[in-house]
Amino acid sequence: MTFREEIIGDARLILGDCREVLPTLPRVDAVVTDPPYGIGFDRVQAAKGGKNGYVDFGAPTGWDDERPSAELFAAILDAADEHIIWGGNYFADLLPPRMRWLSWDKGQDGFSLADFELAWTSQNKAARRINYPRSYAIGDGREHPTQKPVAVMQWCLGFVEGTILDPFMGSGTTLVAAKSLGRKAIGIEIEERYCEIAANRCRQEVLG
Repeated sequence: MTFREEIIGDARLILGDCREVLPTLPRVDAVVTDPPYGIGFDRVQAAKGGKNGYVDFGAPTGWDDERPSAELFAAILDAADEHIIWGGNYFADLLPPRMRWLSWDKGQDGFSLADFELAWTSQNKAARRINYPRSYAIGDGREHPTQKPVAVMQWCLGFVEGTILDPFMGSGTTLVAAKSLGRKAIGIEIEERYCEIAANRCRQEVLG
């Protein structure tokens, strides 16, 4: 099976469905990813229509209509020894219990969106938190509805070592963070538009 891919520095970007791509890849050191939660977030964003400070991402495509299947989570867990999975609270029935959860405190108590977000990890170590105001992420640009700040993903990568895999690459923040830390990374994205955005961001990091 052939997939479109591009190598930019130490980043390998693959346009394709991770359900089909994952079986073709060798194991990596760690998976760090932010899967769709299955809550229709793209439709919520579209309903806001760019009003009241919300970014207009256009018509919904349905990318967040369903969460990944149990079979896909099993493949993700089999892809590496270490894992950090954002939105882990949406997948608690599919992930084994572990001590270390990561929390991103957005410094926005009472805002219409969540005060903080949680990531499940495969580590049996103390839970950790980062305080990083959501407003600081404006400097990153907003290319994807659930885009994490680069600083938050850099913090995440500090808990794992080696080559990183993000099977739900989106706009490429995990790869950008990995590049800034001198790490190798592989990203998979099913939407061509977001894959190209990720490639452009990685190119800017390489040229910068």
